[in-house]
Amino acid sequence: MATDFSIYLTGSSYIDSDHPAIRAKAAELAAGLAGEAAIARRCFDFVRDDIAHSWDYRDNAHNPVTCRASDVLLHATGYCYAKSHLLAALLRANGIPAGLCYQRLALDDAGNFCLHGLNAVYLQDFGWYRVDPRGNKPGVDSAFVPPLEQLAFAFRSPGDCDLPEIWPEPLPQVVASLTRHATVEEVAAHLPDIELFPVRT
Repeated sequence: MATDFSIYLTGSSYIDSDHPAIRAKAAELAAGLAGEAAIARRCFDFVRDDIAHSWDYRDNAHNPVTCRASDVLLHATGYCYAKSHLLAALLRANGIPAGLCYQRLALDDAGNFCLHGLNAVYLQDFGWYRVDPRGNKPGVDSAFVPPLEQLAFAFRSPGDCDLPEIWPEPLPQVVASLTRHATVEEVAAHLPDIELFPVRT
């Protein structure tokens, strides 16, 4: 039975793949390429390398908090969550199914955690494949090398974990963090998290 990918191809408020600027950029990135993997890799490289991560870019005067994919593209900056919204939008605009994934990572040694946003893209030769467009820096080296996953962060705390779902839309707490706070520093003080239920043994 064929899988229905429609929810991973449809535009929405925050993954606005039908926005003219998104469609134009998606077409530019796909130009001259053959095959979905090549197009997906170029979209990934663009978001990883050409869109600044908000926290890495925080010393710059023009660094608004972004959430909607078209705003991330316009301002060329965003937190990991916002960058994943842009990558999903570019992939969907190119007809490639894409969703949102999350990890839960320790912020410190005091038991505080936050979500980290990344993507899953469906490739015919590999199935669902996770990529992390957060942006590289010393100690962070994510890449598009299917079928190998090369994500931004290794687990360092016993509480670190992958959330297994592939979401078609951002989680509400992610949207809340990015839309209720005016500065990058305020978002950093209110990073989204999710409650995990204990596993029954």
